[in-house]
Amino acid sequence: MPTDCLFREDSYLKDCEARVVAVTEQGGVVLDRTVFYANSGGQPGDTGALVMADGTRLPVGNAIFTDAAKSEIAHVLAAGAPAPQVGDQVRAEIDWDKRYGRMRMHTALHLLSAALPYAVTAGSVGDSDGRLDFDIPDAGLDKDVITAKLAEMIATDAAVTSRWISDEELEANPGLVKTMSVKPPMGTGKVRLIDIAGLDLQPCGGTHVRQLSEIGAVKITGIEKKGKQNRRVRIALG
Repeated sequence: MPTDCLFREDSYLKDCEARVVAVTEQGGVVLDRTVFYANSGGQPGDTGALVMADGTRLPVGNAIFTDAAKSEIAHVLAAGAPAPQVGDQVRAEIDWDKRYGRMRMHTALHLLSAALPYAVTAGSVGDSDGRLDFDIPDAGLDKDVITAKLAEMIATDAAVTSRWISDEELEANPGLVKTMSVKPPMGTGKVRLIDIAGLDLQPCGGTHVRQLSEIGAVKITGIEKKGKQNRRVRIALG
């Protein structure tokens, strides 16, 4: 059963009321709706808790998609936590500070992909740091120059918005896809685009801030050679 992924329309939701619709063989709790982002696209799944009607808190250590179409999410409970029953009403609460750090970092990585207009081969979103791997024939990358370019972008305080296009529209505009290793989820008929006004536009299912000023200061902390044409660029908040 598809999960209503509330985070796709509002990344700032910290909790929601939901109903248990299934418990997987591995003990993952599937809800009819959730604010938990599921591990994908280089961004880890949210942690938090499912709060039962009697106030009992069931710690959630991860959230994962159960299907290739990325339509159903299972909340992975901490070891030893009792599983709720199908039909139970719960309140899903995320660890907000951790999520917000990832929202800031994920948005910063979009800017990094705009500052370095090369194909992205891999990426990782952390709470306070992250990285992108680029397919770059020649190095010549300067940490200070890239840091300054990112600062200029953040200073514009551009709005970050999302919208949906059809699978066919994306196929007709292949240049929107920057990542070589992670393809946007298709098959449901629509694909989510993240638009940083005047700076970047690409498909993404992750969580992001609403304004670039929320990112704060960032800096490039390292540039590593990871192959003949692969460069890993590391970035940190603050």
